[in-house]
Amino acid sequence: MKSLTETIKEEASRLGFDAVGFASVQTENLSKPDPCLKASATSLPAILYKRLRNWLDAGYEASMEWMGRLPERRSNPAIVLPGCRSIISVGLNYFTHEQANESQENGRIARYAWGQDYHTVFKKRLVELEKFIKKIAPDAQTKWYVDTGPVMEKAWAQEAGLGWIGKHSNLVSSDYGSWLLLGEILTTLELDPDTPGADLCGSCTLCIQACPTGAIVEPYVVNAETCISFITIEFRGQEEEIPEELKKKMGNRIFGCDDCLDICPYNNNRMATDELAFQPSEVTIGPNLSELAALEKKEFTDMFAGSPIRRAKHEGFLRNLQIAQHNALSSKKSNVTRPS
Repeated sequence: MKSLTETIKEEASRLGFDAVGFASVQTENLSKPDPCLKASATSLPAILYKRLRNWLDAGYEASMEWMGRLPERRSNPAIVLPGCRSIISVGLNYFTHEQANESQENGRIARYAWGQDYHTVFKKRLVELEKFIKKIAPDAQTKWYVDTGPVMEKAWAQEAGLGWIGKHSNLVSSDYGSWLLLGEILTTLELDPDTPGADLCGSCTLCIQACPTGAIVEPYVVNAETCISFITIEFRGQEEEIPEELKKKMGNRIFGCDDCLDICPYNNNRMATDELAFQPSEVTIGPNLSELAALEKKEFTDMFAGSPIRRAKHEGFLRNLQIAQHNALSSKKSNVTRPS
């Protein structure tokens, strides 16, 4: 007879998740007001709390104020879901073999945003998996998230054996490289945990060297304030609020940045996804700067309906395009004046 753990894993695979693993949530001292501070210093929630606190104290969250709200809750799933005993971590491969068209007239969009919004893809499957769990274990409590809840999902994905957190701070999988999108279900069920992923980065620092702005300030630590992904997606300020030197380093990137992922040796010869939702469109694989800069707000909303790109907002996207256009013009002038 199959165990509850095996049954849930099989269902997750049937629903189309490429990776699935389970992590145990330590429950010591959960009755105390601040379990992250009172728990054993070696428990994962305590380690995550300290890691998050150090990052916040350094000011690396930039304007993402929500990261600093109740850090003890963000680092301990047992506060998010009282009685939480396990985390079911799932991943979807979003890699495709297509290459971006980076002609001088085009910008560059991060690979994860080439297709449809992954939140929508995950939601349907996580809801189905949650229903399945409730069917076979009616008394179980659950909560699911896709990059939107107070859960340090990469750390728990590593704990669940999906891979390890690389020096660029993203998850790396032996099977899928850096191209796994993550979701999770918190549950009160006690499930058999998988072996945590071992860090296989070794002495490699290619991702740190590849970062255009030096945002990876040390292995595993990213300063969001200088990260192109943050600037082009989350930053809500005006162009003049971005330092000139930083704008130059943004190059043609108009939504996100894959440089630290592209260089990773574990991304060589990766299997492409067969998920139709993650296939690129002509616009996302070869975004023409002039055409996109002419979009009115409604046109932007309509063109990117169901796309992660809407996260940048119309104003932010136009700002990114203007910076990319300026960089393209500067590059063109430099090439013209450079002696042969």
